Amino acid sequence: MQQFRRLTPIALALGVLLGSPVSLAADVVEAPAATEGKAPLPLDELRTFAEVMDRIKAAYVEPVDDKTLLENAIKGMLSNLDPHSAYLEPEAFAELQESTSGEFGGLGIEVGTEDGFIKVVSPIDDTPASKAGIQPGDLIVKIDGQPTKGLSLMEAVDKMRGKAGSKINLTLVREGGRPFDVELTRAVIKVRSVKSQMLENGYGLIRISQFQVNTGEEVGKALAKLRKDNGKKMRGLILDLRNNPGGVLQAAVEVSDHFLKKGLIVYTEGRIANSELRFNADPADASEGVPLVVLINGGSASASEIVAGALQDHKRGVLMGTDSFGKGSVQTVLPLNNDRALKLTTALYFTPNGRSIQAQGIVPDIEVARAKLTREEGGELIKEADLAGHLGNGNGGEDKPSGKKVKSAPRPQDDDYQLSQALNLLKGLSVTRGD
Repeated sequence: MQQFRRLTPIALALGVLLGSPVSLAADVVEAPAATEGKAPLPLDELRTFAEVMDRIKAAYVEPVDDKTLLENAIKGMLSNLDPHSAYLEPEAFAELQESTSGEFGGLGIEVGTEDGFIKVVSPIDDTPASKAGIQPGDLIVKIDGQPTKGLSLMEAVDKMRGKAGSKINLTLVREGGRPFDVELTRAVIKVRSVKSQMLENGYGLIRISQFQVNTGEEVGKALAKLRKDNGKKMRGLILDLRNNPGGVLQAAVEVSDHFLKKGLIVYTEGRIANSELRFNADPADASEGVPLVVLINGGSASASEIVAGALQDHKRGVLMGTDSFGKGSVQTVLPLNNDRALKLTTALYFTPNGRSIQAQGIVPDIEVARAKLTREEGGELIKEADLAGHLGNGNGGEDKPSGKKVKSAPRPQDDDYQLSQALNLLKGLSVTRGD
């Protein structure tokens, strides 16, 4: 099951997804057969392992059974490889397999670890976490009053999991400030990965919250609907990948292909069979070459970075926002014979120009930091048309005196600085093209 995810898989039941919510899984990849001529077993180290195990069983303050010791040893072996490899016990493996539907129970956050604390990587749209105002970068310092310092990611996730409808209290620290509590009600998370709407006449928005199996198809439908709603070819489109933690590789390829007519989209390199892959665009262009701005930020990871990197390398759109997360590795789920599995990092992926963004991220073409929009209130200044006896317009146009403007319905760009800047850029491009 090749997946572009981050952090750990168990988070799935919580919506604390790694690279993407549990919903995003591809084909299961069986473990490769053992090769002949492999290196001999390290006998000295195995003797040491057996000796340590015997000493623990004999001297530890409480009895410990062999199964617990061996499973803990396996978990330690995986967790010390990299942050994304893990040993999946039956419950976690079952959750991962069930996640492809895009529906799971939890809070709707993706988490990682930083300096021993649990860190929010990204809240998922329209979930208890996002509605409660939890933000990327928040540190979870307590769960129901219990400190998280020193907990493993899986232990923290276990504490946050629970039945839909049950409540949980998280103590958060934001940007070095004072701790504050947030009470959330766990829910069944139904993730809709693609949303679209017209922002203004001629300018559309497609928001992808994560990459599920059917995301590519949904983006194609969204493009068709935007064209229909606009009545003609659009002047510009914004593709919003902010706080998108990733997902299925194939979905990222399909989304990129909607905007490209030719060339390489992404390639992977690894050691096992099927880990060296290359994906190319086909000649069809569902976007019809519409001018494109892609929004990214520190919560854009993995599959999001594949799309952003491909469009940037092909100069198909302008990337705007802040540096992305920098997760450039591929995980493969290798089923074991006891209802368990390994989630193992097996490859690195590269953008069309051969860039690995691992631990570096995608740098936007235009950096626009997150900011709060405030509108100046006050009366409009007097205009020429307000003056008594003013001359009329020689071209026959109507006078435009000052006056109260009709208040329009709220729009997404009114309260989103990065989105408003992207829209302004598209309008500027439209002016220079003479549209």
